Amino acid sequence: MPAFEPFRAVRYAATHDLARLTAPPYDVLSDADVDELAARDPHNVVRVDVPRGGDERYSEAAVTLNDWLATGDLVTDVEPTFTIYRRRFTDATGQERELSGVLGALEVVDEGSGEVLAHERTTPKASTDRLELIRATHSNLSPVWCLSAYPGLSALLDAPGEPVGTVTVDGVEHVVERVSDPARISEIRSAVASTPALIADGHHRYAVSRQYRDERRAEGGDPGAELTLAFVGELVADQLSVEAIHRLYTGIEADALADALSERFDIEPAVGDLTPEVLGRMNDDARLVLVRPGGWDWLVPKPGAFDGLRALDGLWLEETLADSTAEVTYQHGLDQSVAAVRGGEATAAVLIRPVSVEEIRRTAEEGLLMPPKSTYFTPKLRTGLVIRDLGSG
Repeated sequence: MPAFEPFRAVRYAATHDLARLTAPPYDVLSDADVDELAARDPHNVVRVDVPRGGDERYSEAAVTLNDWLATGDLVTDVEPTFTIYRRRFTDATGQERELSGVLGALEVVDEGSGEVLAHERTTPKASTDRLELIRATHSNLSPVWCLSAYPGLSALLDAPGEPVGTVTVDGVEHVVERVSDPARISEIRSAVASTPALIADGHHRYAVSRQYRDERRAEGGDPGAELTLAFVGELVADQLSVEAIHRLYTGIEADALADALSERFDIEPAVGDLTPEVLGRMNDDARLVLVRPGGWDWLVPKPGAFDGLRALDGLWLEETLADSTAEVTYQHGLDQSVAAVRGGEATAAVLIRPVSVEEIRRTAEEGLLMPPKSTYFTPKLRTGLVIRDLGSG
């Protein structure tokens, strides 16, 4: 199973305001988001994690990171530690939630080893940016989000560690606590390393870490490159908040898309506004939603239409539209999906249901892969709460 190790974490100094300095993951940020975050503070992490400019931007990011360390804006733990990371929020049903996991250094293993598992197929994506950044900074700036099937991992993290930072953004409280006690470190390390790790979010980040590891091995080796920054939480329902990523379609007229869908779905006209309550009905009544410029309809699977297929809406749509001209892109959020259709960015959309925790577990246990963009894990981890210097041990 993959090793999971403590490391000397790099953190913002305790006197700094984390609300001004941390950021969402780089891959959910628009250019406008980066501009706004960079304007908050000259030390905001996007100035390193999403560097701007020409080819020199990566080396400049490394200079900036080193400057912050030299000035004491960033400080390094004196000994290897784990970091407990808690997110407290109210979910869409009004329930108070706390999701807890641990930040550490996860072993970078070969693809197909069965030790670190992907749960969905990934879309083609250039890795040059992340690879150039890790080459220049010799650091992991944002974590891969993994899930562990170890029973009781959450219980191991219940006891508080040493408080080192908290920030509340968009109604989510992010809390980090340092664990330096050797006995507790040993317990956490053994627990996480006892089962395969399932990547929830950050497939590309992990792939880049593997590419960088291989480069360094070819150059003679680098112990720091054998591991990568990872957040690991327990694969249980009360520690996961999973939302859907809806499907936007182009390359086909909306009515032609409806005709193609009608081979396996009954299309029932809907009444009323398309509100968040509709998403709840989709789960309760086992149906999807087709959004066209003029309105929306229910998509009800025909009896037996998907016998022999896994219970994944994304897979059902792939199979149904395989012979059509439809081209698919992906959009999280009801309002954003509807706006894309009404604004002409897509000819139609299909709203799908979140993947169940049971199906995620089955994916891990059977080594299966879901279609691309099957899951949207929330709330997103903040970048900048912990940085891993590959050379700091």
